Amino acid sequence: MRPTMRAMQFDAAGRPLVLRMLDTPAAGDGRVLIKVAACGVCRTDLHVVDGDLPSPKRHVVPGHEVVGTVVGLGRGVETFVLGERVGVPWLGWTCGACGYCLGGRENLCDNARFTGYTVDGGYAEYMAADARYCFRLPATYSDVQAAPLLCAGLIGYRALQAAGAARRVGIYGFGAAAHIVTQVACHEGREILAFTRQGDSAAQELARSLGASWAGSSEEKPPGPLDAAILFAPVGNLVPRALQAVRKGGIVVCAGIHMSDIPAFAYSLLWGERRIVSVANLTRADGEAFLAIAPTVPVRTVAVPYPLAAANSALDALRAGTLTGAAVLTMD
Repeated sequence: MRPTMRAMQFDAAGRPLVLRMLDTPAAGDGRVLIKVAACGVCRTDLHVVDGDLPSPKRHVVPGHEVVGTVVGLGRGVETFVLGERVGVPWLGWTCGACGYCLGGRENLCDNARFTGYTVDGGYAEYMAADARYCFRLPATYSDVQAAPLLCAGLIGYRALQAAGAARRVGIYGFGAAAHIVTQVACHEGREILAFTRQGDSAAQELARSLGASWAGSSEEKPPGPLDAAILFAPVGNLVPRALQAVRKGGIVVCAGIHMSDIPAFAYSLLWGERRIVSVANLTRADGEAFLAIAPTVPVRTVAVPYPLAAANSALDALRAGTLTGAAVLTMD
């Protein structure tokens, strides 16, 4: 009889995840079997559960900010050893042969597979992952502290790179990704202005404590023009507001995998060589670069732990906007 494990499983959009006993996966060729210690709860997980993202794997196990220990090595794996701590991100596999992959843009691979969406993720006691898409983690972080680095940190870092040399950056939606990228940006000498939900004094206070020079509601105008704006909030009507806030030649970076429809807006908001760009997924190079930088800042993650069986409660808190920092599931 195969060993079993606890896992939170997705059945249908709009329904709570279900705690089940499932067969523990095998490592498989080129893969590692990981005993999960912690898994961050990301807004993308919420988009999967709420049905915003199409065609998830049937009965998928969500979760793509996975921290755990290698307990099994599949054939051909030489990059990790048993007992080593690893992290598993959103990008779980790419074809390696298309123009995007060969051109250093594997994040755009049309055949990519994604952890916790099209392949099973880390809301479970064990998971199997392609060894090529796992990262070694800085030893200075505990399992719970490290989990948010694997998506909130990585996508925030890629979004900041998309903002180019912008010195004065506005961040709309001050959650898990924003609280990490603010620290990196301030370390680089940039100025951060934080835009939150109206009345969210806790998020505004967190932003200031992490180095933001100003924090207020996304309904407000900033105290001066921005060089760039990064949108983590999946709210389409923030795009015209951000365009109003950036100077001529400025850029608005949409960093979410899903966003509500962007309303029509006057061309005058875009004119002056303002730009709107999106950030899609991540590359392994992003992961390696960010995980090398994080301990030098040093990035401090604000994490709220939940037991695995309380995954729905963590998702509810994220949906309601009542989290300050990042939720992280633990397997204790």
